[in-house]
Amino acid sequence: MPIRQLSPELAGKIAAGEVVERPVSVVKELVENSIDAGATRVSIEITGGGIDQVQIADNGAGIPPGEVLLAFQRHATSKLDSPDLLDAIPTLGFRGEALPSIAAVSRMSLTTRVAGVDEGYLAEFSWGQLEKQGPQGCPPGTTVRVDDLFGNLPARRKFLKSAASESGRIHDLIVRYALAYPEISFTLKVGERTALTSPGDANGENTAVAVYGPSVASNLLKVSGEDPETGYEVQGFIGNPGLHRANRTYMTFFVNRRWIQSRMLTFALEEAYQGMLPERRYPLAALNLAVPYEDVDVNSHPAKREVRFRQDGKVYSALQRAVRAALVEHSPVRGFRTSPGGQKMSIDQGFGSPGFFRSPFDGASHYPAGGASGLKAGVPGSGDGVDGFGPAGAAMTPQQALPALRVVGQVRLTYIVAESPDGMYLVDQHAAHERVLFDGIVRQSAEREVQSQPLLAPVDVDLTPGQVATLIEHSSFLTGYGFDVEEFGGSGYLVRAVPSILVTQDPGKSLVDLLDMVALEGVIQDRKDTVAATLACHSAIRAGQSMTEAEMRALLEQLEVTDNPHTCPHGRPTVIHFSSYHMEREFGRR
Repeated sequence: MPIRQLSPELAGKIAAGEVVERPVSVVKELVENSIDAGATRVSIEITGGGIDQVQIADNGAGIPPGEVLLAFQRHATSKLDSPDLLDAIPTLGFRGEALPSIAAVSRMSLTTRVAGVDEGYLAEFSWGQLEKQGPQGCPPGTTVRVDDLFGNLPARRKFLKSAASESGRIHDLIVRYALAYPEISFTLKVGERTALTSPGDANGENTAVAVYGPSVASNLLKVSGEDPETGYEVQGFIGNPGLHRANRTYMTFFVNRRWIQSRMLTFALEEAYQGMLPERRYPLAALNLAVPYEDVDVNSHPAKREVRFRQDGKVYSALQRAVRAALVEHSPVRGFRTSPGGQKMSIDQGFGSPGFFRSPFDGASHYPAGGASGLKAGVPGSGDGVDGFGPAGAAMTPQQALPALRVVGQVRLTYIVAESPDGMYLVDQHAAHERVLFDGIVRQSAEREVQSQPLLAPVDVDLTPGQVATLIEHSSFLTGYGFDVEEFGGSGYLVRAVPSILVTQDPGKSLVDLLDMVALEGVIQDRKDTVAATLACHSAIRAGQSMTEAEMRALLEQLEVTDNPHTCPHGRPTVIHFSSYHMEREFGRR
């Protein structure tokens, strides 16, 4: 094939693919333009998950009539006029690709007026071609409407998710901008429903209440620190150790108020919480790092989601020290309360805003898939749950049915000790009970026999916009598992019934974790397994809970007849076998 120059239309579609991945990309680019324009109010309205329509209106500076069409030319921007600025970019947008890229894959209109000018201006485009332009009456600021996204690229459109899923991505984006810019009032309307309204009063605490709801906001700790050597500042808030989530999606990082994704900062945050959270639980945080513009490269990722730091180590240390200082200063005092089922559960009493808070700290865990093949039995610290046994003292049981086991006792209120003719077995009581419950839930679901239990009193819970989107998308599915949840106004929802397996647990916390796990894993694995595994995890007996001999014996008998008694639903081992041969060898009897 000979070398030839691409047509402007084809080149525009290819370029648009780098900027516009899905509806949330459109919203991101346009909202960033509004922020850079100095807006104090930004209204976002979407229908059909943003696929059918996105409309964003602001009260920013506006565009002079003579520059409107120029704004739709590729690489035209008002935010960069010198190569020197590439080393210290102070704005969110700067490439001049957003408007022409969006216009190339949609039907798009822009109306704008500069304050103090009597008349505004209108420009309309269809698939990158100018259809209409001219004077237009409109308020000061800019309004952009995008219809029929990817209508000229059906191959791209078919890869988009459901409207609820795409709406959830937009929810999450606007939540983050609201947190980063508390002085701007953001309103997000999804169809006829107002999903978010931030106050725009420059008060971060009030914004947190609008975003997360009062119950979560009362568990937040303020972070404010400055590195004495570099001057790097860390500002924002984190969750008290009693406030933790099932995945990492609640960790939000900004660099000079630009939302980014960073494995390094994620690791620094988790390290700061070392020893304070249950296993496989993650903190909630929204943190901004203020660093000199010349110390960060924001032009290293096509979609500007990642940045590069000139001094990675110092950024890491600044964030970790600031977070750790806040945690130490507000270290919670632990107390105890009794759960509805009579089981003792530890709680945290910490310093939130306002006043004290009380939330369960029950040690719930989630584990990655992958089975038990990577277990290093008998090596302390290897994750096998065995302490003090020699490295040659254990061997994994092959994937086969368990033998009949006789209960010997319980170690550390976590592991059941049992024996059979071929040696000794250590059984993780939580993982084993998870497997038993998981198999039962899956069986009941297949037979359509999942039991629902109405609550004596409805439980109110605050959901994030992303959780609301997941709830709406999977409402009938969750109802089939026994949940009855109804909207209560704003971010509030009432849990009226739960699967009978959860009646002794915290219904609100169980629902939140379930929505998080479905959102995270439902795309990549069967969401039925995700629901069953999460319900089993919340309902299973905990590590640290005393069991009678009869209870231990009953659990082992139930484990023996499960489909896979050797791992929990998340892939963690339930049983470790110490063979008679190995024990005799270690004691010098062979």
